[in-house]
Amino acid sequence: MTANYNLANNLYRQENYSEAAKRLDKLSGAADSLASGKDICFNRGDVAIAQKDWQKAVDSFRLAMLKDPSDLEAKENYAYARKMLEDQQQNGGGGNNQQNQDQDNQNQDQDNQNQDQDQNKDQNNQDQNSQDQNNQGQNNQSSQNQNQDQNSQGNQPKISQQQAQQMLQALQAQDEQTQDKVRKEKAQALKTQQKEKNW
Repeated sequence: MTANYNLANNLYRQENYSEAAKRLDKLSGAADSLASGKDICFNRGDVAIAQKDWQKAVDSFRLAMLKDPSDLEAKENYAYARKMLEDQQQNGGGGNNQQNQDQDNQNQDQDNQNQDQDQNKDQNNQDQNSQDQNNQGQNNQSSQNQNQDQNSQGNQPKISQQQAQQMLQALQAQDEQTQDKVRKEKAQALKTQQKEKNW
């Protein structure tokens, strides 16, 4: 199966569309059971477009979309093939080949413009969504900070007046020790300066 699929892809790249179509048609019966079934349908649609077999292209891309509804490229190709099929049916299936080719080119240009517009819309929507998410994230962060501040204020342990008095006395004792140490260092520095002067 994999070898036939790869062979069909190589034939398509070599623009041997009829052989590629035959290989993919053989595989399409097993496409439902294969993990690569979506790819088989998608590639069969590409071959059908190259052969201007619009009905087969529409059918193939429809199957590809059923297997993977999130595949945007399959949706775009399906829309293009469907439009081409409608044009072909309106023109009676025949007519001047040059006129049909010109129509194909115009439709493809229009599809490309539509794709560009859709991509721009998607980009604008993504930018808006990103900005909304950033704003929401900032709002969530500030509300979390407020909640934390309130929790930290509410969770502070209450101390009795006796405990506060003991803490105050401990701080005063520590302060007195620090002042004594500073006084001793100053006195030592003065003695050193006096010795230096007398010398």
